[in-house]
Amino acid sequence: MRFFVTEDGTKLAYKDEGEGLPVLALAGLTRDGRDFDYVAPHLEGIRLIRLDSRGRGQSGWSGADTYSVPQEADDAIALLDHLKIDKAAILGTSRGGLIAMLLGAVAKGRLHGICLNDVGPVLEPPALTRIGDYIGKRPVAKTIEGMAEKLSHDPAFPNVPMSRWIEEAERHYVQEGTGLGLPYDPELRTSFMKALDAPAVDAWPLFDAMKGIPLMLVRGHNTDLLSEETANEMRKRIPEMIFVDVADRGHVPFLDEPLVVSALQRWIGEMKDRASKAE
Repeated sequence: MRFFVTEDGTKLAYKDEGEGLPVLALAGLTRDGRDFDYVAPHLEGIRLIRLDSRGRGQSGWSGADTYSVPQEADDAIALLDHLKIDKAAILGTSRGGLIAMLLGAVAKGRLHGICLNDVGPVLEPPALTRIGDYIGKRPVAKTIEGMAEKLSHDPAFPNVPMSRWIEEAERHYVQEGTGLGLPYDPELRTSFMKALDAPAVDAWPLFDAMKGIPLMLVRGHNTDLLSEETANEMRKRIPEMIFVDVADRGHVPFLDEPLVVSALQRWIGEMKDRASKAE
């Protein structure tokens, strides 16, 4: 794990592995760079950079007021600047995808392309309510095994082996003497609930701004966050966008599903072709 310090003094952690086209991986709201452990072995010929956003994983905590999409987008650009990378692709899961969409609007010249994992310009209210029910709260389960057992009963993810649920529990919770803790700042709850109470923002202009760069959308077929209607509208607006609807997955797909891996390789190939022609 490596570290750099942002303009406001927050120490952020990241991994930088491989050689080739730079791909910056941005995880979900309460998650960190370990989210991409499953897909990393399948992504050849790229430089995979995984950022732990502020307040998550091994990055420093900086307070509820700083846990916002605009701030985290600034942090992503700061990391690229720190690494002296002029252009990178963004692989964004959920919250990471929202950051990617913002960057597609305000820093498009820094991007080779964007892949959105189960997120779009419209977020379904029931899913946001579900997230609000658990974010920042210690789970009832007391052990990693107990949490894995609970996760395995999620009807949106049938046919997932218990070994994967154990891996998920290990990545998203911390075993402590009295039970399970959280690998992120509980103040994320404060920022999330504040954003939830704020007036809705039309994010379609952010999506439309991504036209012209290689795009990919992954949707869990059973997701409650990204509706089929929204996904279809995204495809209508940018028909050339690569799209994968993943069976037996809710929010979010793991990204190592065979159809997703194949589509990611196609997306990466398209960006490499464009980059080589631009040289």
